[in-house]
Amino acid sequence: MNGILIVNKSKGYTSHDIVAKVKKITGEKVGHTGTLDPLATGVLPLLIGKGTLCSKYLMNHDKTYKVVLKLGIKKSTGDEEGEIIQEDVVDEGILDENNVKTVLESFLGEQEQIPPIYSAIKVNGKKLYEYARKGQEVEVEPRKITIYDIQLLKINEENREIQFEVSCSKGTYIRSLCEDIAKRMGTVGYMKELQRTRVGTFIIEQSVLVEDLNKENVEKHIITIENLFKDLENIELNERKLQLFFNGVKLSFDLEDGLYKIYSNQQFIGIGILKDHLLKRDIIINEK
Repeated sequence: MNGILIVNKSKGYTSHDIVAKVKKITGEKVGHTGTLDPLATGVLPLLIGKGTLCSKYLMNHDKTYKVVLKLGIKKSTGDEEGEIIQEDVVDEGILDENNVKTVLESFLGEQEQIPPIYSAIKVNGKKLYEYARKGQEVEVEPRKITIYDIQLLKINEENREIQFEVSCSKGTYIRSLCEDIAKRMGTVGYMKELQRTRVGTFIIEQSVLVEDLNKENVEKHIITIENLFKDLENIELNERKLQLFFNGVKLSFDLEDGLYKIYSNQQFIGIGILKDHLLKRDIIINEK
């Protein structure tokens, strides 16, 4: 079984839990393209079998999230799990719809973001959360991110919460974004809920719930490697060229540089890379 499975992660599961479950179901090697925190839900693409060879093409995808931002409270971890470290008033004007929309829209575009101290980014060989758990101070360098779109979905005045949807670049920390939005509103806040609804072209509508994972559903929902690269052009190889291709010999083709789906006798073989009119093997699915 080779391909990509889109899992809808439920709250409380770690990404490792789900990888282990799918590995047990399929008996194949299983990986992922990026974890989700246990408190987060939504799209978790899993790479199964030779699908793990596709990870290099899936790591830099943009993402879309639905977020609930709780205003008036700041937490140590920036999310529901942390301890309250600050409380602040939330004036009525802060939750005015026009004000909320104006603040959200001010985050559009490329900007620098300081990652949360409770994250797995390494500084001097140690993960930031290791410093945080010991109460140690460490300088965290800002990173460039891009917010492509951000839309207000709902304002809950009674609970002092706003719900919004954001599409952003790889490396964006929504916990930091929530804190920055609250600060720009003139108060404090934390990320109360997070649902990832899209990773690249993978959307939540394609997913299977963790609770529904079994062999039948995995086979039903798996995206084959051929379908994953469905938009690529095809190259058909005869038997002689196919064996040369398998042996790592570069083949000459008068085509543009890029990735191509490779076929022989109309059977999908894998993915090849063409550079300077020379084709070489990249991902082999069916090696005769």
